[in-house]
Amino acid sequence: MVNTSAKQSTPMIANVLFGFLLAAMSIYFITWGLEYTLNQQVLLFMVSTFFGIFMAFNIGGNDVANSFGTSVGAGTLTVTQALAVAAIFEVSGAVLAGAAVTDTIRSGIVNIGDLGVSPNQFIYLMLSALAAAAFWLLFATKKGLPVSTTHAIIGGIVGSSIVLGINIGGTELAFSTVKWSKIGEIAISWVVSPVLGGALSYVLYGLIKRKILAYNERIEEKVKHLKSQKKQLKRNQKSYFERLQDSEKLPYTTALLRDQETFKDADVVREELETDYYKHLYDLENERDSLDTLKALKTWVPLIAAFGAVIMSAMVVFKGLKNTGVNLSNLHASLIMGMIGAMVWLTAFIYTKTIRGKHKEDLGKATFIMFSWMQVFTACAFAFSHGSNDIANAVGPFVAIMDVIRTNAIAATAEVPAPVMITFGVALIVGLWFIGKEVIQTVGTNLTKMHPASGFSAELAAAAVVMGASSLGIPVSSTHILVGAVLGIGLVNRNTNWKLMKPIGMAWVITLPAAAIISALMFLILTNIL
Repeated sequence: MVNTSAKQSTPMIANVLFGFLLAAMSIYFITWGLEYTLNQQVLLFMVSTFFGIFMAFNIGGNDVANSFGTSVGAGTLTVTQALAVAAIFEVSGAVLAGAAVTDTIRSGIVNIGDLGVSPNQFIYLMLSALAAAAFWLLFATKKGLPVSTTHAIIGGIVGSSIVLGINIGGTELAFSTVKWSKIGEIAISWVVSPVLGGALSYVLYGLIKRKILAYNERIEEKVKHLKSQKKQLKRNQKSYFERLQDSEKLPYTTALLRDQETFKDADVVREELETDYYKHLYDLENERDSLDTLKALKTWVPLIAAFGAVIMSAMVVFKGLKNTGVNLSNLHASLIMGMIGAMVWLTAFIYTKTIRGKHKEDLGKATFIMFSWMQVFTACAFAFSHGSNDIANAVGPFVAIMDVIRTNAIAATAEVPAPVMITFGVALIVGLWFIGKEVIQTVGTNLTKMHPASGFSAELAAAAVVMGASSLGIPVSSTHILVGAVLGIGLVNRNTNWKLMKPIGMAWVITLPAAAIISALMFLILTNIL
């Protein structure tokens, strides 16, 4: 397997280009945004823009890096290639399906309407939440800790809301506006999310390891043993020939030449051969031909690939395209998923039938290639779905702020202009490029060793759990699910780095309260300065 470290050196020219890209997009956005907000509250708009883009930057460094960690760690993609995939699919997901309308109050975690806040107080509340979540994500990212951006922004909103509530009506009012049942659900998700992801990846990768990888290892060992026997047979033949008398060598050589010609015939039978050497060689070749080296790949890979295609297409259809106005019925969506699954099954099956030459014996290489392709597709679908959903953690609060600045009123919903999605999408990718390598290293390498087959299993298991949980209304974190899925791989291979899970688990638990505390402090600072 290609050993691709996540901590690759980044070319200086690329760093300059990405820095220039973010700066250019930010300048364009500020120019557009000032006009969009009718040049009202310019300072607030500038500060909000900075923290909104900063938040998207850190989502890229943590959440997106977390999503691509398995692909990079498995050697399927380099960091640069992961960036290219993320640039296309994350931004496409954000722009095409990132929600035409977003709730101004994220996740219904706080009843802000009960506080009777003024427009500017609402701006300070959301701005504090953005800043707090961004700073916490930056801290976690530099430590290489994958955390939930959703939990961070929720914690930020809770923290600033409590301080605002205390200022308006006292402690009792402040704490009564928080939906503590939602906080309880988040706490439960700290356990439920990784357990579900780990359980499914354990089952899926366990199946792949037993039915494909273990079979391939046995077959490769048999092929290796047969090759060794052929080499030994040639050595024995040479030794036997050297012991022959000179008078015996000529007739024996003539018999060997006749057997050589006979052996070329595809329909040759053992009884037609004269020498023991070619009879033994015939037995070895016959035993080699009887081995179906591609049996596991032909039987299981098409089925697993089809299952993966159905799950990933479901993510795109139900989570990615749900906000584009494409309203597919469950029947239509199921038919589309079925057709995609059938096409993928057929494509994978035909590909396994075309494997020729050394790859028929080098099954490790053939398996690596096939699962690498499969993992690329799962990474692309995961990126599209991620871009269409989690970018809202930065976009939602920021658009709410921008709408209030523009209208001087707090609306229930706010439209998301395309320049916001494009600018924040670019910030997301730039964040992945500059600060995402530590999280990629953690998820893709440090928790457990990855292979395209295990990386594919982790991504597919995480996608399936996210889809299932969303359908059932169970609050889960995609970050926690994917980390749990990676742990499931480690359990199968018995090489999980449990020491590393201690700081990760601690980071999960303190994300919400840490963001809440930072947000509370930011709210006090902003209200006193602005």
